[in-house]
Amino acid sequence: MRLRQFATLVITVSTALAGLSACGLKTPPASRPANNAPSPVAAGSAEPGPGAETASPAASPVPSGTPGAAPKGRPAPVVNNGSRSGNKVALTFDADLTEAMQANLRSGKVKSYANTRVLDVLEAQKAPATFFMTGKFMEQYPDFTRRIAKNTGWELANHSYSHKGFTPKCYDLGQIPPAQMAGDVSRTAKILEGFGGRQSKYFRFPGLCHDPAALSALGTLGMTVVDGDVVGGDPFAKNADAIVNAVLSQAKPGSVVILHCTDVTAPVTDLALPRIIAGLRAKGLEPAPLSEVLGA
Repeated sequence: MRLRQFATLVITVSTALAGLSACGLKTPPASRPANNAPSPVAAGSAEPGPGAETASPAASPVPSGTPGAAPKGRPAPVVNNGSRSGNKVALTFDADLTEAMQANLRSGKVKSYANTRVLDVLEAQKAPATFFMTGKFMEQYPDFTRRIAKNTGWELANHSYSHKGFTPKCYDLGQIPPAQMAGDVSRTAKILEGFGGRQSKYFRFPGLCHDPAALSALGTLGMTVVDGDVVGGDPFAKNADAIVNAVLSQAKPGSVVILHCTDVTAPVTDLALPRIIAGLRAKGLEPAPLSEVLGA
Protein backbone atom coordinates (compact mmCIF):
# COMPACT_ATOMS: atom_id res chain seq x y z
CA MET A 1 0.00 0.00 0.00
CA ARG A 2 2.79 2.41 0.90
CA LEU A 3 4.63 1.71 -2.37
CA ARG A 4 1.47 2.47 -4.33
CA GLN A 5 1.01 5.79 -2.45
CA PHE A 6 4.67 6.76 -3.07
CA ALA A 7 4.34 6.00 -6.80
CA THR A 8 1.22 8.15 -6.97
CA LEU A 9 3.05 11.03 -5.22
CA VAL A 10 5.96 10.87 -7.69
CA ILE A 11 3.61 10.99 -10.66
CA THR A 12 1.76 13.98 -9.16
CA VAL A 13 4.98 16.00 -8.53
CA SER A 14 6.33 15.21 -12.01
CA THR A 15 3.09 16.37 -13.60
CA ALA A 16 3.17 19.64 -11.61
CA LEU A 17 6.75 20.40 -12.63
CA ALA A 18 5.92 19.71 -16.25
CA GLY A 19 3.06 22.19 -16.01
CA LEU A 20 5.33 24.89 -14.56
CA SER A 21 7.86 24.33 -17.33
CA ALA A 22 5.18 24.60 -19.97
CA CYS A 23 4.18 28.00 -18.51
CA GLY A 24 7.77 29.22 -18.76
CA LEU A 25 8.41 29.01 -15.02
CA LYS A 26 11.60 27.28 -13.99
CA THR A 27 13.49 26.86 -10.77
CA PRO A 28 16.48 29.26 -10.69
CA PRO A 29 19.84 27.71 -11.57
CA ALA A 30 22.56 27.62 -8.96
CA SER A 31 24.83 30.65 -9.23
CA ARG A 32 28.24 31.42 -7.84
CA PRO A 33 28.16 33.80 -4.87
CA ALA A 34 29.16 37.40 -5.55
CA ASN A 35 32.80 38.15 -4.96
CA ASN A 36 32.35 40.73 -2.23
CA ALA A 37 34.55 39.15 0.40
CA PRO A 38 37.98 40.66 1.03
CA SER A 39 39.80 37.48 0.16
CA PRO A 40 43.17 37.37 -1.61
CA VAL A 41 41.82 35.35 -4.55
CA ALA A 42 38.49 36.07 -6.21
CA ALA A 43 35.84 33.37 -6.17
CA GLY A 44 36.05 31.20 -9.23
CA SER A 45 39.28 32.75 -10.52
CA ALA A 46 42.74 31.31 -10.62
CA GLU A 47 45.78 33.22 -9.46
CA PRO A 48 47.73 34.12 -12.61
CA GLY A 49 51.32 33.12 -13.09
CA PRO A 50 54.13 35.15 -14.60
CA GLY A 51 52.91 37.75 -17.06
CA ALA A 52 49.39 37.70 -15.57
CA GLU A 53 46.17 37.17 -17.47
CA THR A 54 45.20 39.81 -20.01
CA ALA A 55 41.89 40.75 -21.55
CA SER A 56 40.55 39.14 -24.68
CA PRO A 57 40.59 41.32 -27.84
CA ALA A 58 38.00 44.08 -27.87
CA ALA A 59 34.75 43.36 -29.64
CA SER A 60 32.11 45.63 -31.19
CA PRO A 61 30.53 48.24 -28.89
CA VAL A 62 27.45 47.04 -27.03
CA PRO A 63 24.25 49.12 -27.11
CA SER A 64 23.39 50.64 -23.73
CA GLY A 65 20.11 50.66 -21.89
CA THR A 66 18.48 47.93 -23.96
CA PRO A 67 15.90 45.89 -22.00
CA GLY A 68 16.00 42.12 -21.99
CA ALA A 69 18.64 39.55 -21.20
CA ALA A 70 22.27 40.46 -20.60
CA PRO A 71 24.51 40.25 -23.67
CA LYS A 72 26.10 36.86 -24.07
CA GLY A 73 29.79 36.57 -24.64
CA ARG A 74 33.00 35.08 -23.41
CA PRO A 75 33.28 36.03 -19.71
CA ALA A 76 35.66 38.84 -18.91
CA PRO A 77 38.87 37.51 -17.31
CA VAL A 78 39.52 38.22 -13.63
CA VAL A 79 42.96 38.82 -12.12
CA ASN A 80 44.07 39.47 -8.57
CA ASN A 81 47.81 39.99 -8.88
CA GLY A 82 50.76 39.92 -11.23
CA SER A 83 53.87 37.81 -11.31
CA ARG A 84 55.36 36.93 -7.94
CA SER A 85 58.84 37.38 -9.36
CA GLY A 86 60.43 40.82 -9.40
CA ASN A 87 59.63 43.61 -6.97
CA LYS A 88 56.67 45.55 -8.40
CA VAL A 89 53.39 46.23 -6.58
CA ALA A 90 50.38 48.23 -7.76
CA LEU A 91 48.80 50.90 -5.60
CA THR A 92 45.22 51.24 -6.84
CA PHE A 93 42.69 53.82 -5.69
CA ASP A 94 38.94 53.68 -6.22
CA ALA A 95 37.10 56.95 -6.82
CA ASP A 96 33.50 56.23 -5.84
CA LEU A 97 30.53 58.53 -6.18
CA THR A 98 26.98 57.26 -5.69
CA GLU A 99 23.62 58.99 -6.01
CA ALA A 100 23.41 59.18 -2.22
CA MET A 101 26.84 60.85 -2.07
CA GLN A 102 25.73 63.36 -4.71
CA ALA A 103 22.67 64.12 -2.59
CA ASN A 104 25.00 64.90 0.33
CA LEU A 105 26.90 67.32 -1.87
CA ARG A 106 23.74 69.08 -3.05
CA SER A 107 22.44 69.47 0.50
CA GLY A 108 25.74 70.81 1.77
CA LYS A 109 26.16 67.93 4.20
CA VAL A 110 29.48 67.08 2.53
CA LYS A 111 31.77 69.67 0.99
CA SER A 112 33.80 67.34 -1.25
CA TYR A 113 34.59 63.67 -1.79
CA ALA A 114 37.79 64.32 -3.74
CA ASN A 115 40.80 63.60 -1.54
CA THR A 116 43.46 65.73 -3.18
CA ARG A 117 45.79 64.95 -0.27
CA VAL A 118 46.23 61.43 -1.67
CA LEU A 119 47.48 62.93 -4.93
CA ASP A 120 49.79 65.27 -3.00
CA VAL A 121 51.42 62.34 -1.19
CA LEU A 122 51.85 60.26 -4.34
CA GLU A 123 53.43 63.20 -6.14
CA ALA A 124 55.77 63.96 -3.25
CA GLN A 125 56.82 60.31 -3.04
CA LYS A 126 57.07 59.97 -6.84
CA ALA A 127 54.90 56.87 -6.56
CA PRO A 128 53.10 55.48 -9.64
CA ALA A 129 49.47 54.52 -9.10
CA THR A 130 46.30 53.43 -10.90
CA PHE A 131 42.92 55.08 -10.33
CA PHE A 132 39.61 53.26 -10.87
CA MET A 133 37.20 56.08 -11.65
CA THR A 134 33.42 56.14 -11.66
CA GLY A 135 31.78 58.23 -14.35
CA LYS A 136 29.89 60.33 -11.81
CA PHE A 137 33.11 61.11 -9.92
CA MET A 138 34.85 62.29 -13.08
CA GLU A 139 31.90 64.48 -14.02
CA GLN A 140 31.77 65.95 -10.51
CA TYR A 141 35.54 66.47 -10.24
CA PRO A 142 37.01 67.08 -13.71
CA ASP A 143 40.02 69.02 -12.35
CA PHE A 144 40.90 66.14 -10.03
CA THR A 145 40.66 63.73 -12.96
CA ARG A 146 42.73 65.97 -15.24
CA ARG A 147 45.41 66.13 -12.56
CA ILE A 148 45.64 62.33 -12.61
CA ALA A 149 45.67 62.21 -16.41
CA LYS A 150 48.56 64.69 -16.63
CA ASN A 151 50.84 62.54 -14.47
CA THR A 152 52.66 60.09 -16.75
CA GLY A 153 53.18 57.65 -13.88
CA TRP A 154 49.47 57.37 -13.12
CA GLU A 155 46.89 55.25 -14.98
CA LEU A 156 43.15 55.66 -15.41
CA ALA A 157 40.83 52.66 -15.13
CA ASN A 158 37.08 52.01 -15.15
CA HIS A 159 34.96 51.62 -11.99
CA SER A 160 31.43 51.85 -13.53
CA TYR A 161 29.33 54.97 -13.95
CA SER A 162 27.28 55.30 -10.76
CA HIS A 163 28.86 52.66 -8.48
CA LYS A 164 25.76 50.46 -8.38
CA GLY A 165 26.16 46.77 -7.63
CA PHE A 166 26.51 44.32 -10.50
CA THR A 167 25.05 41.50 -8.37
CA PRO A 168 22.06 41.28 -6.04
CA LYS A 169 22.75 42.33 -2.44
CA CYS A 170 26.13 43.93 -3.04
CA TYR A 171 26.26 45.70 0.29
CA ASP A 172 23.73 48.57 0.03
CA LEU A 173 24.66 49.68 -3.48
CA GLY A 174 21.47 48.56 -5.19
CA GLN A 175 21.79 46.73 -8.51
CA ILE A 176 22.17 47.72 -12.13
CA PRO A 177 20.00 45.56 -14.45
CA PRO A 178 22.08 42.95 -16.32
CA ALA A 179 21.00 44.31 -19.70
CA GLN A 180 22.48 47.71 -18.79
CA MET A 181 25.83 46.51 -17.42
CA ALA A 182 27.82 46.68 -20.64
CA GLY A 183 26.33 50.08 -21.48
CA ASP A 184 27.22 51.41 -18.04
CA VAL A 185 30.86 50.39 -18.43
CA SER A 186 31.03 51.66 -22.03
CA ARG A 187 29.61 55.03 -20.94
CA THR A 188 32.33 55.35 -18.32
CA ALA A 189 35.02 54.34 -20.83
CA LYS A 190 33.98 57.22 -23.12
CA ILE A 191 34.23 59.69 -20.24
CA LEU A 192 37.67 58.33 -19.37
CA GLU A 193 38.88 58.69 -22.95
CA GLY A 194 37.96 62.36 -22.92
CA PHE A 195 40.58 63.06 -20.24
CA GLY A 196 43.43 61.45 -22.17
CA GLY A 197 46.46 60.45 -20.13
CA ARG A 198 47.52 56.89 -19.54
CA GLN A 199 44.40 54.88 -20.39
CA SER A 200 43.84 51.21 -19.58
CA LYS A 201 41.33 48.42 -20.27
CA TYR A 202 41.00 47.47 -16.61
CA PHE A 203 37.69 47.38 -14.74
CA ARG A 204 36.90 46.96 -11.05
CA PHE A 205 33.41 46.05 -9.94
CA PRO A 206 31.84 48.23 -7.24
CA GLY A 207 32.23 46.41 -3.95
CA LEU A 208 34.24 43.73 -5.80
CA CYS A 209 30.86 42.06 -6.38
CA HIS A 210 30.60 39.95 -9.52
CA ASP A 211 29.07 36.68 -10.64
CA PRO A 212 28.97 34.71 -13.92
CA ALA A 213 26.19 36.91 -15.33
CA ALA A 214 28.15 40.10 -14.69
CA LEU A 215 31.36 38.70 -16.16
CA SER A 216 29.47 37.49 -19.22
CA ALA A 217 27.88 40.92 -19.71
CA LEU A 218 31.31 42.55 -19.78
CA GLY A 219 32.89 39.85 -21.93
CA THR A 220 32.10 41.69 -25.15
CA LEU A 221 34.03 44.81 -24.10
CA GLY A 222 37.56 43.43 -24.03
CA MET A 223 38.02 44.46 -20.42
CA THR A 224 40.11 42.72 -17.77
CA VAL A 225 38.50 42.67 -14.34
CA VAL A 226 40.94 43.47 -11.54
CA ASP A 227 40.04 42.59 -7.97
CA GLY A 228 43.24 42.63 -5.91
CA ASP A 229 45.01 40.56 -3.28
CA VAL A 230 45.68 43.25 -0.64
CA VAL A 231 42.64 44.96 0.89
CA GLY A 232 43.68 48.14 2.70
CA GLY A 233 40.41 48.48 4.60
CA ASP A 234 40.41 52.28 4.43
CA PRO A 235 36.68 52.94 3.89
CA PHE A 236 35.37 54.73 7.02
CA ALA A 237 38.57 53.86 8.88
CA LYS A 238 39.65 56.29 11.61
CA ASN A 239 42.96 54.63 12.46
CA ALA A 240 45.72 55.03 9.87
CA ASP A 241 47.84 52.45 11.70
CA ALA A 242 45.34 49.70 10.86
CA ILE A 243 45.52 50.54 7.15
CA VAL A 244 49.32 50.57 7.17
CA ASN A 245 49.47 47.21 8.95
CA ALA A 246 46.87 45.66 6.63
CA VAL A 247 48.83 46.60 3.52
CA LEU A 248 52.36 45.87 4.71
CA SER A 249 51.41 42.53 6.29
CA GLN A 250 49.93 41.24 3.02
CA ALA A 251 51.98 42.87 0.26
CA LYS A 252 54.38 40.79 -1.80
CA PRO A 253 55.80 40.97 -5.34
CA GLY A 254 52.97 41.31 -7.86
CA SER A 255 50.40 42.47 -5.28
CA VAL A 256 47.49 44.74 -6.20
CA VAL A 257 46.64 46.99 -3.25
CA ILE A 258 43.06 48.29 -2.94
CA LEU A 259 42.68 51.77 -1.43
CA HIS A 260 40.44 54.81 -2.02
CA CYS A 261 40.87 58.46 -2.94
CA THR A 262 37.44 59.54 -1.72
CA ASP A 263 37.46 61.98 1.18
CA VAL A 264 34.89 61.61 3.99
CA THR A 265 34.25 57.95 3.14
CA ALA A 266 37.98 57.15 3.37
CA PRO A 267 39.25 60.08 5.47
CA VAL A 268 42.66 58.85 6.67
CA THR A 269 44.06 57.16 3.57
CA ASP A 270 46.41 60.07 2.93
CA LEU A 271 47.77 59.76 6.49
CA ALA A 272 48.55 56.08 5.99
CA LEU A 273 49.98 56.45 2.50
CA PRO A 274 53.48 57.85 3.27
CA ARG A 275 54.12 55.00 5.71
CA ILE A 276 52.73 52.45 3.26
CA ILE A 277 55.08 53.61 0.51
CA ALA A 278 58.07 53.76 2.87
CA GLY A 279 57.24 50.32 4.26
CA LEU A 280 56.93 48.77 0.81
CA ARG A 281 60.27 50.19 -0.24
CA ALA A 282 61.86 48.97 2.98
CA LYS A 283 60.70 45.47 2.00
CA GLY A 284 62.31 45.89 -1.43
CA LEU A 285 58.96 46.46 -3.15
CA GLU A 286 58.44 49.35 -5.55
CA PRO A 287 55.07 50.87 -6.59
CA ALA A 288 54.42 50.63 -10.32
CA PRO A 289 51.48 51.22 -12.69
CA LEU A 290 49.01 48.34 -12.73
CA SER A 291 49.77 47.53 -16.38
CA GLU A 292 53.41 46.95 -15.49
CA VAL A 293 52.58 44.81 -12.47
CA LEU A 294 50.24 42.64 -14.55
CA GLY A 295 52.73 42.46 -17.37
CA ALA A 296 50.37 43.96 -19.96
